[in-house]
Amino acid sequence: MPRSLLRGSSFGAIKSTLAAHKIIKEDTVFPSTRFIVNIIQFKGMVPAFMVIALTLIPLLALADEDTCRETGIYIGNQTLDLWYTRNGGACTIFATGHLITIKPEDTLIIYRDMICKTEYCSNNPTYNDYKFLDANQNCRVRILPECNVSDM
Repeated sequence: MPRSLLRGSSFGAIKSTLAAHKIIKEDTVFPSTRFIVNIIQFKGMVPAFMVIALTLIPLLALADEDTCRETGIYIGNQTLDLWYTRNGGACTIFATGHLITIKPEDTLIIYRDMICKTEYCSNNPTYNDYKFLDANQNCRVRILPECNVSDM
């Protein structure tokens, strides 16, 4: 309170001073206060959006992404010489230590004999089977003896 009001002033002067302070509307916000309120709301929203973005973007990217779709999956032969047909084509040798590729649209059948009559695997693996076994997602798997397929 001002000193003039404290020195022998009447109650009416105090009342008029208080009335002068009530002239300001209760819902009026000073520019500095409005700025502070906006900053507080903005600071609260930025971390929330960052958490949402950092959580959802990788999940959405991994959901349908097939990193091997364009190049295909490389299948390495680490057993004896085998033979294969791709999409019903010619019987081709699959020599030990060599790689062949399979793409999603391909049908690859691996055989034990050079006339492509005896299938090497009882249930022939498809592109999706090879993709499932590619644990480190480098698009490379290998065939071991007895049709055991593992990540390379």
